[in-house]
Amino acid sequence: AAKKKRVVITGLGVVSPVGHSADAFYDALCAGESGVAPISHFDAEELGLPTRFAAEVKGLDTSGRLSTRQARRLDDVIKFTLVAGKDALEHAGLPVDKAELAEAVDVSRAGILIGSAMGGMKMFADACADLTVYGKKMNPFCIPFSITNMSAAMLAMEVGFMGPNYSLSTACASANYCMLNAYDHIQRGECDLVLAGGADAAIVPMGMAGFSACKALSQRNDEPATASRPWDTQRDGFVMGEGCGVLVMEELEHAKARGATILAEFLGGGMTCDAHHLTEPHPEGVGVKRCVQMAIDRAGVATERVNYVNAHATSTPAGDMAEYKAITSVLGDGGALKINGTKAMVGHLLGASGAVEAVAAVQACRQQRLHPNPNLINPDPQVDLDKLVGRTAEEWPVDVCLSNSFGFGGHNSTVVFARYDPEGDYSSL
Repeated sequence: AAKKKRVVITGLGVVSPVGHSADAFYDALCAGESGVAPISHFDAEELGLPTRFAAEVKGLDTSGRLSTRQARRLDDVIKFTLVAGKDALEHAGLPVDKAELAEAVDVSRAGILIGSAMGGMKMFADACADLTVYGKKMNPFCIPFSITNMSAAMLAMEVGFMGPNYSLSTACASANYCMLNAYDHIQRGECDLVLAGGADAAIVPMGMAGFSACKALSQRNDEPATASRPWDTQRDGFVMGEGCGVLVMEELEHAKARGATILAEFLGGGMTCDAHHLTEPHPEGVGVKRCVQMAIDRAGVATERVNYVNAHATSTPAGDMAEYKAITSVLGDGGALKINGTKAMVGHLLGASGAVEAVAAVQACRQQRLHPNPNLINPDPQVDLDKLVGRTAEEWPVDVCLSNSFGFGGHNSTVVFARYDPEGDYSSL
């Protein structure tokens, strides 16, 4: 049989509420910095919204990444993607200039998969508002800039990649589904490299009001910085975030041939469906448990070597414990294990959450340190505190790690990363 192609991560790009490069982002997370604050994009109080805080992207420098016209016209979801996508290429030691990039790689074998839950929501909502004004001219970019596929499409127009290009939408699990598909394209020999990730920008009145209406958001308006508190007894819903994460996923021999720095290995993963409820996870975590087990089996890793999990952990009363129980039931009580949740600091980036959390997982593999669970103030009595990272960062010999993302509708996904081993044997201790 043909030897299985190996997929490695060679570049990371991120636009987040706590930093706009892979290192700035991870340093902020390790310092326990919160990106959550009262909303500045619009006046939430004036609209009478029950939740008036979120984790916004602030101070993003688009110079050298976007033209002034793009910066003025594009929906944030596309802006974030263009910046993070180009940053990821540069981080991978590749040029961002279209002509230079065409010399460096075979663009017909380079793809872009960027998932999104909501697409260009501000553009769409603004157009809806325009319709209420008699005779007002409709923005001609309303449709192109609001459809979910356009982030991936415009990134391709900018960098010239002509391989598989699409967006997947499985709500909050979108980015993981894109990474899993990117892995498949490389495994099947269709691509040498794929830019994979997710982007969302739903901190707009419609997004905040809509998620509030389905009882998903925390209402801790007086203490926004500690509102997202996975596994804490006082958790009361998630905090809306926004941003984009992009990973350069590359076939190992292709990466070696160009002298790329290998940040981590991607070993695939699993996906299942709860077939249960619109917004709630299955209370026994049946689908999640099967998903985690499937990811480990498909990745061909020894269960004992999985010693870190970046949990989905949205800070909801039902979700956190269902996931925790699923993880611990699969990974067992044997072996050292640490679990943390990035959403405590950056909020829930919806379709981008899996991507920025994958960046955190890759950084954990590289740096052998884990970011804290800073808001774990009153831990749920059902958790084993030895398994959760404490309220400050911890050095940890990350070997194989999992990153979970689950979407509204019951879409479960688990992706597997490992500290790169040239031999590629993760199947035994």
